[in-house]
Amino acid sequence: MDRNFYNNFFYEKLNQIKSENRYRVFNHLEKNNTSYPFANLVNDNNKKEIIIWCSNDYLGMSQKKSIIDAAKKSLSDYGTGSGGTRNISGSHLPLIELEKEIALLHKKENALAFTSGYVANESTISSLIKLFPSCVVFSDQQNHASIISGLKKSYTNKIIFPHNDISALEKKISSIDYHVPKIIIFESIYSMDGTLGKIREIVSIAKKYNALTYIDEVHAVGMYGQTGGGISEELGIQKDIDILQGTLAKAYGNIGGYIASNKLICDYIRSTASGFIFTTSLPPSVAVAAKNAIQYLKLHDNERNLQKENVKFLKNKLTEYKINFFQNKTHIVPVMINDADKCTKVSQFLLNNYGHYIQPINYPTVPKGTERLRITPGPLHTKKMITDLVKSLKETIDKINLKI
Repeated sequence: MDRNFYNNFFYEKLNQIKSENRYRVFNHLEKNNTSYPFANLVNDNNKKEIIIWCSNDYLGMSQKKSIIDAAKKSLSDYGTGSGGTRNISGSHLPLIELEKEIALLHKKENALAFTSGYVANESTISSLIKLFPSCVVFSDQQNHASIISGLKKSYTNKIIFPHNDISALEKKISSIDYHVPKIIIFESIYSMDGTLGKIREIVSIAKKYNALTYIDEVHAVGMYGQTGGGISEELGIQKDIDILQGTLAKAYGNIGGYIASNKLICDYIRSTASGFIFTTSLPPSVAVAAKNAIQYLKLHDNERNLQKENVKFLKNKLTEYKINFFQNKTHIVPVMINDADKCTKVSQFLLNNYGHYIQPINYPTVPKGTERLRITPGPLHTKKMITDLVKSLKETIDKINLKI
């Protein structure tokens, strides 16, 4: 066996991925904090101005001058890196203050900051489940890949229930002995369809059948609730959630993830989660910027209100132009193409001919036959931009002769 064997193996696997329209193309973008959502698409040193419509920087906080200034000052005060893991010199003051701010936001005793939301989910879930050898986990069918990865790393009994099907969940959980440890894992907003989780109902079932609740609020924190605490805050049931997981990389415009819970659970995860212990911690500038973003959105509704207004305007325009999109009550607007090849073509045509950038979402991110363009309008988009986008999308559909 020589090196050609390996090269040929990877070549064949990549061709298979391409033939199934699963090959991911990363557009190279040059952003400017004074012109967002405009950016430059960079190809071989050629630049073309485009408008970004698929960013998870939902409220434009990465562009907020006061937050940028705070990060700059932190760089001057503390330098660039954290210096180590949390266990070895990486538990710096800005990170401790960030965790306190997160705990306050969610009305919890404690919080832990991770390097990403993915790592927060994967590490916390796998560590938590290992604590209870006989634990039974109930996981929503549409839970994120990071949750699925955390479950795969444990050897517990996993029961997947149909998306938001409360009757199915109760039927399954009622068959388990009351005293057997149980955890229900679900999301508040599901990222691809934008559907809301059945939080009240799940909390009620958890109480009835003696289960812990674990909620992923990454697409809701900073966006919903009076102070940006998420859907659980909006519903007034934060206290009923045992473990809340969130991100600093979406509405807060930064990087990093976290969990918030009581002192005992946080202390256990702090002591056992490899993704928390054995990796370099977030740098001071990131912690300072994230803390400032949380504090800002606690006190200001302007960005949230503008975003909601633009989401409503976009949905109305799509309806006016008879463009099929998945109906939901959130800020995520999935335009349904339902074909992988056509989805990629629509995305490329929009980008190349109109300068509108919306990344195609294909399998395995979504099931085959449900491919889509996932649009997330923000407060920095204008009504004119939105109108131009919808007109361009309609023209693209007509030119490619799609029936969607």
